[in-house]
Amino acid sequence: MSILILAEHHDGALAGATAHVVAAAQQIVKESGGDIDVLVAGENVAAIAEAAARLDGVSRVRVADHAAYAHLLAEPTAALLNELAGDYTHLLAAASTTGKNVLPRVAALRDVAQISEIIAVASPDTFKRPIYAGNAIATVQSEDILKVITVRTTGFDAVAESESGAASVEAVDFVADNTQSTFLKEALAKSDRPELGAARVVISGGRGMGNGENFTLLDGIADKLGAAIGASRAAVDAGFVPNDMQVGQTGKIVAPELYIAVGISGAIQHLAGMKDSKVIVAINKDEEAPIFQVADYGLVADLFEALPELESKL
Repeated sequence: MSILILAEHHDGALAGATAHVVAAAQQIVKESGGDIDVLVAGENVAAIAEAAARLDGVSRVRVADHAAYAHLLAEPTAALLNELAGDYTHLLAAASTTGKNVLPRVAALRDVAQISEIIAVASPDTFKRPIYAGNAIATVQSEDILKVITVRTTGFDAVAESESGAASVEAVDFVADNTQSTFLKEALAKSDRPELGAARVVISGGRGMGNGENFTLLDGIADKLGAAIGASRAAVDAGFVPNDMQVGQTGKIVAPELYIAVGISGAIQHLAGMKDSKVIVAINKDEEAPIFQVADYGLVADLFEALPELESKL
């Protein structure tokens, strides 16, 4: 048994999601054993490869360092994975924008089914994944020779750096011929706050915030707690905040140590994205709001009074 993981990286650094995917791979090889390789594709990625090699459980890091993979475009990255896939029984990636963009293409090229967003491993060929907005858990078994899998990172604790030393690093010579897509530009939102998907504390606002200007009421609390700021789909659809702040089934899936939901009713779509948080605090003036059913602590109050008071107490 052998597993290949597509490493994710941003701004010259290995993304934390990769350590969670390695943890899932360890669960797959736990009983029968096997090797876990990590593929680092990109341009000038030597430092990223070194970081991947230090992850516990990684046997080897394969590096495809070429301009063709500079932005992890789906077409060349999928062609690269297809070239390497014959040596493996499992191909894994995080259920992120990159993973969701690349792995379905690989599955199509290999003519196998994809298993999406697993949250647990029952055996090397059987996995659990949420369906119906997380209201049911499906157990899926695959008989495909190659199992193509995306991993919901909130379902697995990240591995630490290896105490026994770094894994070996080797170059991959294959260069994909990409005539289908061209990278034009990217517009990145810069923020001093933690990244929403990786933050230890998240405070989110919903339709109850009233308008986008009122989201500034969350800033002071977020600053004091070192929190990321999120939003419900209702707030995003209303134009209060940009969609990269959305938490939920069609937004970001988060599982911080503390999640504070402000003015959020608790629709199924939103709960699917945050109900695995360790501690959930809800502030809503409607005592019948569904969010209170999943909250560890609930405050029935007007958020415009509660938020300034909470900030003053921190």
